[in-house]
Amino acid sequence: MARNKAGGDTTTLPLFPNEALAQEEPVPTTLNSGRLPSYIKDHRSRLRRRFREGGAAAMPDYELLELVMFRSLPRQDVKPLAHQLLKQFGDFARVVSARPERLAQVKGVGEALITDLKVLEAAAQRMARARVMQRQVISSWDALLDYCHTAMAHRSTEHFRVLFLDRKNCLIADEEQARGTVDHVPVYPREVAKRALDLDASALILVHNHPSGDPSPSDSDIDMTARINQALTPLGILLHDHLIIGSATELSFKTEGLL
Repeated sequence: MARNKAGGDTTTLPLFPNEALAQEEPVPTTLNSGRLPSYIKDHRSRLRRRFREGGAAAMPDYELLELVMFRSLPRQDVKPLAHQLLKQFGDFARVVSARPERLAQVKGVGEALITDLKVLEAAAQRMARARVMQRQVISSWDALLDYCHTAMAHRSTEHFRVLFLDRKNCLIADEEQARGTVDHVPVYPREVAKRALDLDASALILVHNHPSGDPSPSDSDIDMTARINQALTPLGILLHDHLIIGSATELSFKTEGLL
């Protein structure tokens, strides 16, 4: 409740149902009426029309990010925040895949936007995964690499996953085995072998990422791969490959003669 110069009371109604949300997602003072100014409405309409007509290829990263943010932040001009997020994280993919706690550190990013970004990330991964599950790996190798990059290329810490294949080299399971630091992830060969037996897998592909962006294998990567191969060989399980995912490319142990 505020008092005006004439001594009367004036009441300011919040734009949001609770103060916490208003603090998370600040609204420009020009939007006190609860309605978007015409220039923001027109801008949003133009972006949506361009996307419908030309798709994502017709839009730079910041405009595509704006489209995502329209739903999360319906009452503000999101262009400045889109630019800030790209400045902070580098590109669209890194914004979407950033950890929630890091996103929350950016002023103006609240729970609604973080949730929508994480839903978008999960949808992208699920769509890429659907292209390779229950399909022969050899015949869908490019799709497999696309999936690995979608799931792992922009992680800020190392993640190690195993792709389990049946006798026809079809992917029957994709499981994350461990997470680590920026340059190390703990992997236990016996656990990998045990899980392969549980799934009745005939072959495996190991995959992990390098947050540095450089997919070159370290000595520990080479040693770990050899130990897993040693654990699998007596069981009659083939280790097809070990892929290291960098920011823009990948390295194959098999192609490099390391396996």
